[in-house]
Amino acid sequence: MKTLRTLFKQDKEAFVVPKGIQDVIPVTRIWQDGIFQVGKNKYSKCYRFTDINYAVASRADKEGMFLEYSELLNSFDTGATTKITILNRRLNKIDFEKNILLPLSNDKLDEYRKEYNKMLLDKATGANGITQEKFITVSVNKKSVEEARNYFTRISADLINHFSQLGSKCIELEAEDRLRLCHDFYRQGEENAFNFDMIQNMKKGHSFKDFICPDSFEFEKDYFKMGKKYGRVIFLKEYASYIKDNMVAELTDLNRNMMMSIDVIPVPMDEAVREVENRRLGVETNITNWQRIALPVFSAILLLNVILAILARIAPQMNMFVVGMQLKIFVGIFVILFTISMLPSVSDFILDEIERLFAMLVRGMS
Repeated sequence: MKTLRTLFKQDKEAFVVPKGIQDVIPVTRIWQDGIFQVGKNKYSKCYRFTDINYAVASRADKEGMFLEYSELLNSFDTGATTKITILNRRLNKIDFEKNILLPLSNDKLDEYRKEYNKMLLDKATGANGITQEKFITVSVNKKSVEEARNYFTRISADLINHFSQLGSKCIELEAEDRLRLCHDFYRQGEENAFNFDMIQNMKKGHSFKDFICPDSFEFEKDYFKMGKKYGRVIFLKEYASYIKDNMVAELTDLNRNMMMSIDVIPVPMDEAVREVENRRLGVETNITNWQRIALPVFSAILLLNVILAILARIAPQMNMFVVGMQLKIFVGIFVILFTISMLPSVSDFILDEIERLFAMLVRGMS
């Protein structure tokens, strides 16, 4: 498709062998409002959104959510790419206590606060301490960061509006929040060690990659080693003809550190219609070709039935069912083999005729 070819052409860059671990991280510049430059003229921005109760909703509510989700995907421009990410990671106990648990106030209600906090901690650590977060990342090719910022300002309003209609809450992530996510991914088990101040690091001339990169990075044939952790990337090469709506939920319910991403590439309407028409034309062509192959077999069987009917009148003592079934099988196989053997010569004849007609047309034009 033209859109995919254009996208691959934009993302294609000369490969440079990384000289250090920092060079492996595919981010060149960051801004405090959360915009990252991830290519020559490519910028991205990330949003966090909350979950919705889709599994327990009624059928009518599910249909409404699906339509709203379709409108959300259709709201993206054709020049941008979208990545929906579901992140399973170990619970950061310090952040959990800071943002979720109720602080003690040294009064008579502290007893109930402790009980409530204990219930939250038990529930959070019941699934091996795995928490699940959901993000949506929008990437676009722009000539400057100002154009990208204006684009993300418009996209942010649309995203917040669509997610609110779904019953979810969408929040923009700033640079520090995105760097924390990268740090927690690259340095698993050291989540509490993240400490980054953009203003101070800009004054000192420090690179932001020094605060998030792992101790080492090794790439092998079918896995990678990041520090002391091993990882592997798995992708869905082909989709089944029917996919249930809970497929993503079943994959992400595993109690493992994992990240699942779904790439959404908008396609222009005219190109999508043209692609569907080409697919339908290909299916109709295959049906026509099979009908052409089956037509001689059908004609031969029909003629054989007529001959057997005449023989049944002439020689009624013969068992036409036993004789006719064997004859039909033999004639059908013979006609199929004859038809297949004739296909190459027929194709050559058609191509020769087309070449002759084109030659006559060219001579007539000259």
